[in-house]
Order: sequence, then C-alpha cells, then structure tokens
Amino acid sequence: MYSTAEIMNIGMECLIENLGIVEAEQFISAIKRENFDYTKWQRVYYDRMPAGAFLDAAEKYGETHPYKGKGREV
Repeated sequence: MYSTAEIMNIGMECLIENLGIVEAEQFISAIKRENFDYTKWQRVYYDRMPAGAFLDAAEKYGETHPYKGKGREV
C-alpha cells in the first residue's frame, strides 16, 4: 500500500512523463478549478468505450507492466 505522498509523486511523474511539465500543471489546475467528479467522469468515459475495449487495454497493459508488488524483485 502506498502513502498519499507516494501516490501523489507517482501521479505527478506519470502526468509529466506523458504530458510534459506545463500541460501537467494545466491538468492539475483544471481539476482544482472545476467541480470535477472523477467518479462521474469515469462512468461517462468508460460507458463510451466499445464492448471489450477496456478488457483488451487492461490485458495489453498487464503484459507490458506485470505487477511485482511494492518493493519486491521478480
């Protein structure tokens, strides 16, 4: 289990890696500025996915990012 600080650091690293520092900051600002409800957004986002798309994406992700557990070498 990760601490809140660890999750925030990992999240920011992901945002910066994928968006760049400026866009990552814009994303954080937009989330804070808007009355953003992640649960509602997620529901709308996934409801729009074609049937099976989420499972396909999860399987592909799992193949390239196998879970090793926190602090475990595999």
